[in-house]
Amino acid sequence: MASIFSRIVAGEIPSYKVAEDDRHYAFLDISPVAAGHTLVIPKREVDYIFDLSDEEYADLQLFAKKVAGAIKKAVPCKRVGVAVMGLEVPHAHIHLVPINREADMNFFGEHLSMQPEEMASMAASIAAAME
Repeated sequence: MASIFSRIVAGEIPSYKVAEDDRHYAFLDISPVAAGHTLVIPKREVDYIFDLSDEEYADLQLFAKKVAGAIKKAVPCKRVGVAVMGLEVPHAHIHLVPINREADMNFFGEHLSMQPEEMASMAASIAAAME
């Protein structure tokens, strides 16, 4: 059965897309820890990031680096934090989170509740910064 992320890539479930190429997809987390919190995934469904081939892993990291650069341009922050975690979805993914202090990456604290218009605007801003 396809993961929710594979279904997003296939267009079966809507997302706030930030960037895409032939092998990767980046979209806003629907339960963000900070405005601009983005998930970067390989389109090929692989449960565990370290099960990717060396080439796939390197390509995913390079794609995430481009997305992080766009987030930094679009969202006021000191840095873009990166985390690989996520046991909830069996599809490898990287979290990119705009941060001003380390505590901003608290995945166990309160998450933001953003309106669809805010999410769409944020996704558009980051996507525009990709160019």
